[in-house]
Amino acid sequence: MNKINWGILGLGEVAQKFSEGFKETSNAKLLAISSKNDNKLKKFKDQFNIESKYSFNNYEELINCKDLDIVYISLPNSFHHEWSIKSIENNKNVLVEKPATLNLKQAHNINLSLKDKNLFYGEAFMYRYHPQINLLLKIIKNNEIGNLVSLKSSFGINLLTKKKFFFFNKKKKINPQNRLFNKELGGGCILDLGCYPISFSLLIGSMITNILENKFKILDTRKEINETFVDIDAQAKITLENGFFSEISSSFKKNLGENSEIKGEKGKILIKNTWSGSENIIRINNKNISETIKIENKKNIYSYQIQNVSQSIIDGAFSPQYPGMSLKETLINMELIDEWLNA
Repeated sequence: MNKINWGILGLGEVAQKFSEGFKETSNAKLLAISSKNDNKLKKFKDQFNIESKYSFNNYEELINCKDLDIVYISLPNSFHHEWSIKSIENNKNVLVEKPATLNLKQAHNINLSLKDKNLFYGEAFMYRYHPQINLLLKIIKNNEIGNLVSLKSSFGINLLTKKKFFFFNKKKKINPQNRLFNKELGGGCILDLGCYPISFSLLIGSMITNILENKFKILDTRKEINETFVDIDAQAKITLENGFFSEISSSFKKNLGENSEIKGEKGKILIKNTWSGSENIIRINNKNISETIKIENKKNIYSYQIQNVSQSIIDGAFSPQYPGMSLKETLINMELIDEWLNA
């Protein structure tokens, strides 16, 4: 098996960026697509040269396609659980967009469905495959900033106000049918954005001790709910029994950016674009001497993820290569999200 054949369920904005990533991979091919929107289906078919027999206007036909090795689920959050289960029942490997599910119960259902199936399953936190993460982990493993103390990480985009006009902000009208602001579709900043800094907290925390041997706790949770009953601004603190902690935040009303700061006893590391990939990261020691470390980037961040996942399947693995998101981490991630949402 030299190349893995991929199929995509749902052809939204993320699927567009993901599909472009195949141009920079050597072990993967975008074979099939599926959408209930005929216009999107035709656009993708033409843009990515998909054969007519692999262009489906319903999801069932795609997951039943015998020529596919893996299904990438890029549907709204509320459909992730259903179509992950159906794909697994059809003996398809699965990569599902984050968040994997809406809650921990659904994540446990997926875990049970994978039992005795010998299938690959992964949650698509694409940032984990970017070279900056491997560089970051190398710096930490080499003890360049000393024993880890804390993490501060955020993901926030202002979706509620328009640009300033004569120094005044104008509030945007919220469409309650928009998936980001629709509770039934899994909307809210915690599920959509907050899952990133939680997953990053798990990754960095696991550098100290085995992720399953140390109980992660979420404390000091705060959130603001809007008129459509979804969270639009949220903060929390995640702690480990050994004292390490992370302060996390997500927002639909503040431009928090994608910044992360990792503190150690001998210095700290700054990352400006944690989730979309940086051209460099900054290491600062306790004498305030800084070093900018350059990173070689591909044009499309999703290409790293596609390459990694495809190689995992070629190698017969059932989970992504480290530091990809394991199923065990997905379960812990969803547990912390549940606690944050329900606090």
